Amino acid sequence: MKKLFRSALALTLCVYMLAVEVFAANLIPVGRVIGLELRDGSVSVAAFDETLGACAKAAGLQIGDRIVDIDGTAVRCAEDVRSALARSDGRVEITVLRGEQKQALRMNPQITADGPRLGVSLRQGITGLGTVTWYDPATGCFGALGHGVSNNRGQLVAMTEGRAYGATVLSVKRGACGEPGQLRGGVEGDNPLGVLSKNTQQGIFGKAHTPWEGTTLPTAKISEIHEGKATILSTVEGNEVREYSVEILKIYPKSKCEGRNLLLHVTDQSLLEATGGIVQGMSGSPIIQDGKLVGAVTHVLVNDPTTGYGIFIENMLDAAA
Repeated sequence: MKKLFRSALALTLCVYMLAVEVFAANLIPVGRVIGLELRDGSVSVAAFDETLGACAKAAGLQIGDRIVDIDGTAVRCAEDVRSALARSDGRVEITVLRGEQKQALRMNPQITADGPRLGVSLRQGITGLGTVTWYDPATGCFGALGHGVSNNRGQLVAMTEGRAYGATVLSVKRGACGEPGQLRGGVEGDNPLGVLSKNTQQGIFGKAHTPWEGTTLPTAKISEIHEGKATILSTVEGNEVREYSVEILKIYPKSKCEGRNLLLHVTDQSLLEATGGIVQGMSGSPIIQDGKLVGAVTHVLVNDPTTGYGIFIENMLDAAA
């Protein structure tokens, strides 16, 4: 069964961080959508089981509750929940964080052939869709998003472990003035394409198990980027990567390293018809100008989905090194 994701991103377990290697001057611009899983030691309620979830609802559990501890034992992963339930005497006290408030709830777990269960689906950390910007065939390293993944409090997720999965776009919510659009997709298979090593303000970085095919392009120095015509590579239907025309309207200083170095305007009619412009999930789409990889799409203007921002490739590579 495909796991459905919304495009803007949360997930974790044990520490497994990689040293990201020095990158070549020539990289493959990818533009392929992927499923991202960032784990940060948090476990929250994602959904109620149709058959077993009645007791959890009656006890007061709500979707989005973060499970802090069970019977005083800290919960950092789904296995911690299972272990705590297995040790229980038929009734448990669950501490949850709802917003900024902690609450203590009591319930009797449901007894199943696999042991006691809460009757809920759990989310570990943060999941979502994003786009791969570049892949280095010499090292197997890659970069995506062009911006960091934050939690619901706007803080950069302190990732302890992460994975990237193959994905396909199932539908598109078109962008409109005042209402950003969104790619909706599903993860294909349970085997990750690679592991994630860094979550930074300039992008997500990791190392691929399976290489992305494509033609390498040189990376552009900031001084080589100019206002005018460019293209982006994006996946907005299925898993097909297509090239779309854009225009670079303005170039900002390198010091604006939070993903707003380039002001972009979508000029491609087919992309405008499909998405309305830039939508969530397209973050990371590589920007190409004059045969060079110059950066990645990062943000959309809420009041004008045809216009958004991009980050310099140089800033992404500085963060990845």
